Amino acid sequence: MARDRILKLVAIATAAGMFSGLFGVGGGTIIVPLLIFWLAYGEREATGTSLAAIVIIASYATVGQALYGNVDVPLAALVGTPALVGVVAGTALQQRIPERAVALLFAALLVATAIELIIP
Repeated sequence: MARDRILKLVAIATAAGMFSGLFGVGGGTIIVPLLIFWLAYGEREATGTSLAAIVIIASYATVGQALYGNVDVPLAALVGTPALVGVVAGTALQQRIPERAVALLFAALLVATAIELIIP
């Protein structure tokens, strides 16, 4: 793997980790766009790669947050278990719609989230 590509992946990973620890986000909002823009990944490949990385990021971040007493395990299970159904449905849907539609939907979600954060 080229040195430049490795350095970009390290930068993406560092930003994702920092955002995950600070805001609880990192994969979809940091890794996916940067894999697409910096490394020319397709939407689907970027999403899949991000999800794989999130397993590692979330595991470590959970331990760190737990050390501060910030993890409610029963609530996490209540939220996480049904989310598995959503993951299966979302992945199946993503494979059936054009990548451009995925990109536009993702952009719309980010814009809506930004507006919601700015306008209370």
